[in-house]
Amino acid sequence: MAKQTVAEQFVDVLVRAGVERMYGVVGDSLNPVVDAIRRNAAIEWVHVRHEEVAAFAAGAEAQISGKLTACAGSCGPGNVHLLNGLFDAHRSMAPVLALAAQIPSSEIGTGYFQETHPDQMFKECSHYSELISNPQQMPRVLQTAIQHAIGRGGVSVISLPGDIAAQPAPQRSIEHALVTRRPSVRPGDAELDALARMVDAADKVTLFCGSGTAGAHDEVMAFAERVKAPVGHALRGKEWIQFDNPYDVGMSGLLGYGAAYEAMHECDLLILLGTDFPYNAFLPDDVKIVQVDVRPEHLGRRSKLDLAVWGDVRETLSCLTPKVRVKTQRKFLDRMLKKHSDALEGVVKAYTRKVEKHVPIHPEYVASVLDEEAADDAVFTVDTGMCNVWAARYLTPNGKRRVIGSFTHGSMANAMPQAIGAQFLDRRRQVVAMSGDGGFSMLMGDFLTLVQHDLPVKIVLFNNSSLGMVELEMLVAGLPPSGTANHNPDFAAVARACGAYGVRVEKPKELRDALRGAFKHKGPALVDVVTDPNALSIPPKITGEQIGGFALSMSKTVLDGGVGRMLQMARSNLRNVPRP
Repeated sequence: MAKQTVAEQFVDVLVRAGVERMYGVVGDSLNPVVDAIRRNAAIEWVHVRHEEVAAFAAGAEAQISGKLTACAGSCGPGNVHLLNGLFDAHRSMAPVLALAAQIPSSEIGTGYFQETHPDQMFKECSHYSELISNPQQMPRVLQTAIQHAIGRGGVSVISLPGDIAAQPAPQRSIEHALVTRRPSVRPGDAELDALARMVDAADKVTLFCGSGTAGAHDEVMAFAERVKAPVGHALRGKEWIQFDNPYDVGMSGLLGYGAAYEAMHECDLLILLGTDFPYNAFLPDDVKIVQVDVRPEHLGRRSKLDLAVWGDVRETLSCLTPKVRVKTQRKFLDRMLKKHSDALEGVVKAYTRKVEKHVPIHPEYVASVLDEEAADDAVFTVDTGMCNVWAARYLTPNGKRRVIGSFTHGSMANAMPQAIGAQFLDRRRQVVAMSGDGGFSMLMGDFLTLVQHDLPVKIVLFNNSSLGMVELEMLVAGLPPSGTANHNPDFAAVARACGAYGVRVEKPKELRDALRGAFKHKGPALVDVVTDPNALSIPPKITGEQIGGFALSMSKTVLDGGVGRMLQMARSNLRNVPRP
């Protein structure tokens, strides 16, 4: 029997770690690994057209599955292209193993053709980045990389020269049992007791939830009921916490709406649950703040804490809830629920006024109809920019849907690449990419990846022929928009030329049937919706304070254009408020 090569061993270790796919673009330095994958039935090589797409796709698959995924780039430019997608995966805490192929080992340091130093280049967007320069390092270095990615939640990078990959693997190498799941982290008793005392001493408690509340919905609701706390959320917390939530007061942040901001600033105690919310301008500085997070390095990064609690949200609340006294006074909660409903009532007219006759089509209307027509368990991938606004306002969470985007890294062009990874994970599940024309056209070449692999991704293209969010930023800063206009083709015609389903929508009455037709189509489909370029989410009043930055003002003012079914949710929650 022929000896196993380093590349074959590399692939076998990935399979043992649960990796089912490696996304990438082939190249000579990757040939030994790609060939090893070809001969291993347990793993698939996914050929994309751009390595940035490979990294985004791997990151999306990891976020949805919770399992390790992999991507690869050939030496030099090939693995440099991975960089942006890996930054996004790392900041999203997605466990991704990236293979950065390297030039021949004997040439490193000589300025050789395509030479870069990926082991150094990827350090900022990874927990672990190392070069394998000798076969004897295998498989220990790879196993270490895998456990960094899974254990710490994020990216690990292995740089591997092609000539080393082709060499025989070492005999009697150490292959230990791999850690493939993260443990639960319970806070210490001293921290739990201190937090319980703070909760009992506070008359008005508010909870603000992020993506760390995933899997803890029931625990958050039970705690909110016990202490009569309004519950707000960040954008990444929306999918986990807003559904079936009678304490919901909306979202805070740049896209904020409702009474979340007021609830956070008018309470006695603010508890941040599983959020590394980056905008400290939205956080109060005159109330007591507690932060609960599974990553201790996140504690206190955004605000001064009165108590830092290291633990995951589910375990923390499971231990904490029995320790705190039941509060019977719900005056603060009811007042915030009423404020939330009133805030949403005040802007809904902007959406409902003749919207079904407006041409070009209101993007709010597109998002609302999409929310109604999409499957109950759909995965939505959302482009950065105005699509974030429409997703935040109109996609209704229900505990089964997923909404992912570049919410922390804020990269353009993420939606379609992330849809690729989501769809490969489950071809039977509906995956919808909410793409802007700017983001879609940036990485449009990988629309061919959907066609080549017959992935049934549905792209709903919000085509306003502009970089809408950038234009908004310029307007708020008092600058005339410049460099934001896009001269676009008929994207539906482009889709059909690629061999996919494509339909262009220019009138509101055509929209619903167009979406239904795309969703019924068994392969990839694109719905090119021509939307109003003037439908920017500008606050009704632009103040001098906003000229220097619109963060704080947007938290207090619901963005013009309505809030979809969230108003219905707020009205429903008002039924819990006792009538005099």
